[in-house]
Amino acid sequence: MQKISSAAFADTKPHYELLDGLRGVAALVVIWYHVFEGFATSPFDQRFNHGYLAVDFFFILSGFVVGYAYDDRWKKRTLTFAGFVKRRLIRLHPMVVLGAVLGAVTFCIQGCEQWNGTHVAFSLVLLSLLLHLFLIPALPGSGPEVRGNGEMYPLNGPTWSLFFEYIGNLCYALFLRRLSTRWLAAFVSLTGLSLVAFAVGNGSGYGHLGVGWSLADWNLPGGLLRMLFAFPMGLLLSRVFRPVPIRGAFWICSLAVVALLLVPYVGDSESLWTNGLYDSLCVVVLFPFLVWLGASGKATDRATAGVCKFLGDISYPVYVIHYPFMYLFFAWLWGGETIPFTRAWPVAAGIFIGCVVLAYAALKWYDEPVRRWLARRYLTRK
Repeated sequence: MQKISSAAFADTKPHYELLDGLRGVAALVVIWYHVFEGFATSPFDQRFNHGYLAVDFFFILSGFVVGYAYDDRWKKRTLTFAGFVKRRLIRLHPMVVLGAVLGAVTFCIQGCEQWNGTHVAFSLVLLSLLLHLFLIPALPGSGPEVRGNGEMYPLNGPTWSLFFEYIGNLCYALFLRRLSTRWLAAFVSLTGLSLVAFAVGNGSGYGHLGVGWSLADWNLPGGLLRMLFAFPMGLLLSRVFRPVPIRGAFWICSLAVVALLLVPYVGDSESLWTNGLYDSLCVVVLFPFLVWLGASGKATDRATAGVCKFLGDISYPVYVIHYPFMYLFFAWLWGGETIPFTRAWPVAAGIFIGCVVLAYAALKWYDEPVRRWLARRYLTRK
């Protein structure tokens, strides 16, 4: 019997195992993208320069999977709005809680200090944790914005993408699912053109789509625009999808995802639009194509199936729990003398491996048991 990834926990339909694997590949690239943030001196010299685009890939995957899993349940009237919300909260929120707690612990280990050395009262750390637990973003410069660099979730920065993920799920339940395929395609076309205009027109100020992590400047509208294209695009793909014959789809798509996220900054400070054009090409054209190919393929051998299952299992936990340890890594890198990568790579490799191990442990000893209990408590009919 085929083993099902933990990503399919609440669903009973046949699963797209290769898409789980691709999500895991992108999540691992995100770790290295954040590792090399510690050595970048500008937006133009990051080694894993386009790792931020993994979020758009995640949104497309999420829209595809949510549409596939739930569209027919709405049509058969076997699913209510409250039931959908409960299912998505049970799937996503336990790890949000763990990520927030880990972020608070690592911030305390750093001495409860902002990056400029300003001490933060423990009461503000607790307030920041409370807001994080309920996915309420911190305002830039406010007391709960404890790190002082403008993050929506200063205890665990990448949680910002889950904020938009939740909005995407609510949009799906409230109106996107009601759109006909034709109107959904029109909506995707409109948001896609808007996204291209934002990227090429340098809406972020840096010639890229790496926005959404803060409430400052154009981050909020930029993050909404990224989600409002990518999530509905995934939903549209799930409706019109017809598999195409392809061999080795997982390995081909994995290499393509890694290669696209590794591409150096395209252009320079005098031609910011060129990198925006590259981002647009990836998000609007190439990522949907890779999702289509990944959904078309199957794991034809046990090794590929095992790799896809493992990567699918750790994809969400490793994304949620890794960044608190990045804060510790950055504090070590920047705490005194400048430490080059040639000296820091053993620590970076240790963090990478440790995050993967911890993610799997969190999945098996925390996430899955908590979700089982919540499902029995809130989803089982009495």
